[in-house]
Amino acid sequence: MNLINLKNPIIKVCHLFKSFTVGDQQVKVLKDLNFEVKTNDFLIIFGPSGCGKSTLLHTILGLEEPSSGTIYFKNENIYEQKTGYLTTDDDRADFRKQNIGMVYQQANWIKSLKVWENVAFPLTLMGVDFSTRQAQAKAVLNDVGMLSWADYLPSQLSSGQQQKVALARALISNSELIIADEPTGNLDFDSGKDLMNTLSSLNTNNHKTIIMVTHDLEYLKYAKTIIKMLDGQISEIYQGSSADISSQLKVNGKRHGGLNV
Repeated sequence: MNLINLKNPIIKVCHLFKSFTVGDQQVKVLKDLNFEVKTNDFLIIFGPSGCGKSTLLHTILGLEEPSSGTIYFKNENIYEQKTGYLTTDDDRADFRKQNIGMVYQQANWIKSLKVWENVAFPLTLMGVDFSTRQAQAKAVLNDVGMLSWADYLPSQLSSGQQQKVALARALISNSELIIADEPTGNLDFDSGKDLMNTLSSLNTNNHKTIIMVTHDLEYLKYAKTIIKMLDGQISEIYQGSSADISSQLKVNGKRHGGLNV
């Protein structure tokens, strides 16, 4: 069993700026962001649409190179070419495949493949043999409570079940970091709560580090750390137990729009 160093950050963001050119204008999207994500953290980033949440995720994933600033993954500067991480698009894809499990708001399936085959598809790309990838796919489906659906087609599942399968696919390469971009956005309340309980269990029992973006305040209670973004900047960072964070949010409720958690 790998020993997990809970003291060192898995992600460190330092003086991050990101601008886009629109016509002859420079639009500043991220403005001097600084924070750390500790190993085994459950970080939720929230804020209104257009505040820069998705752009921030894209820079962490290697999809958007910062205008300036640094992002470290396990003490390695992922945008420094000498590390060999993100020199080309292929390098960036390999980096994500090897280090990060992604869950999107809308899962993309190969419709002709069974659930377990979709989950195992990243291993197929890595050249893993049939029996090994089938066994690993069924193991992670079991972790998210979807093993009994392994031989179904994704189209036969509900939206909530499909998101659990998407989570299993994110786990298949055994990445310790899971990034979830609005994973409950298309789910009803009960399905969303069920998915959040699964993420919380993976964080607590499987020691997965989770970074999640949401605009739904209902889910903030699952976090160990919360970052509130506004207009491309970090306006508040809350840390501690769920009870501590709830207390902090209630104290600052009026200032932050009457949050109710």
